[in-house]
Amino acid sequence: MLVTNLEYLHLSHRPDLGQVFLRWTRPATSQEHRSGYQAALELAQREKVGRWLVDLRSRGLADPIDFRWVVTSFREQLTSALPGVRPCLAYLVLPYHAETLSQRLAEEMATDSVSDSMAMRVFTEEQAAQEWLQSRS
Repeated sequence: MLVTNLEYLHLSHRPDLGQVFLRWTRPATSQEHRSGYQAALELAQREKVGRWLVDLRSRGLADPIDFRWVVTSFREQLTSALPGVRPCLAYLVLPYHAETLSQRLAEEMATDSVSDSMAMRVFTEEQAAQEWLQSRS
């Protein structure tokens, strides 16, 4: 298992599950948010992993502008870095954040180009997120 610990993010790769884990440890600034995703991208590209578990329970939700960056600019980087792989991102959140993030996701994923190139879902339980990720090829 490869592990990277940043002040605000615990990043790891589990080869046995074929997943990258982003476990945010505290609220992050916009710069930390983007740097964390870039570090995860480098790991995912090196290991050729398209399934991600993004644990936001200790961090909370990103600013809507930063979330839009994930769905637009970062999505393009991720799909380019992993040709032939449809990335799947499972977001693990606290129950009171689930509706807000689900709404944001629905708005952003409304375009065919986004939903065709990347799958994203919101979960409040890690087991359900794991099952969904494992069902993705």
